[in-house]
Amino acid sequence: MKVTKTPLESVEAHSKNQYVAYNSSFTMLLPESNVNHPKHYTKGDIECIDALKAATVGKTGIEAVCVANIIKYLWRYEEKNGAEDCLKARWYLDRLIEELK
Repeated sequence: MKVTKTPLESVEAHSKNQYVAYNSSFTMLLPESNVNHPKHYTKGDIECIDALKAATVGKTGIEAVCVANIIKYLWRYEEKNGAEDCLKARWYLDRLIEELK
């Protein structure tokens, strides 16, 4: 049997936390994973990466990094690392405050 590899043309949302990859020859469901759209980075219909993109518009450098990390750690704390993530968010908030002084 000959197997040929063809590039994906698109990956689209199929349902909450499930995505479809397809090209002209096939369609397949992509499984949930800790790499592609993990549950702890999705709240309702919003994925954290999209919120981070919106929250950091117009920010650069360390300011953008701090804001993004504050949001990221608070976004996931309930489903991932609890108080540890809150402490990480506070660390980035303290760093941001120092940078803004």
